[in-house]
Amino acid sequence: MNNRPGCLSGLFKLLLLDWAFDFLQERFGFGKGCSCSGIGCGFILLIVFIGLACSILSGTDWTRLF
Repeated sequence: MNNRPGCLSGLFKLLLLDWAFDFLQERFGFGKGCSCSGIGCGFILLIVFIGLACSILSGTDWTRLF
């Protein structure tokens, strides 16, 4: 059986991911605080959320690779 999520499920996940990214960027993202909590955390958040978005779009479960 194919257990892939449907279109609406994927769109809902992307909507939640967008909301979480905006929320975290406002508090810890680029330009907030000193260099350790500004550019560093903003860049880390960007990389994590790009990875999560690719995971949602491609339907890959990265926890089951090994």
